[in-house]
Amino acid sequence: MQRFTELKVWQRSHRFVLEIYGLTAKFLKEERYGLVTQLRRAAASVPTNIAEGSKRQGSQDYARFLNIAEGSLAETEYLLMLGRDLGYLRRELSEPLLSELTEIARMLNRLREKVQSPTAA
Repeated sequence: MQRFTELKVWQRSHRFVLEIYGLTAKFLKEERYGLVTQLRRAAASVPTNIAEGSKRQGSQDYARFLNIAEGSLAETEYLLMLGRDLGYLRRELSEPLLSELTEIARMLNRLREKVQSPTAA
């Protein structure tokens, strides 16, 4: 089994989390325990679940963690949209993030499908 840090989807999602942390540091101070915390946790959950799932014994268990990561990615997408719509995040900053998020979602979906395939066992 490949080490999780070698997975391109983990590498990209980790870089994405770093971007989210940098970006949210500029949000209003009153959002520190609201949107900022929720967005950071949702984004960090993606590479965290990839890492944790990679150490599970069976492929179905690994696929379940990858699916949890997909859910966290969808949550992150919504929270970015909310931040943009509330005026905390300019559209020119949100668009590249949402585009990267879409690519990570594709990669994550492909990995989950591969893990779930009968030949993966």
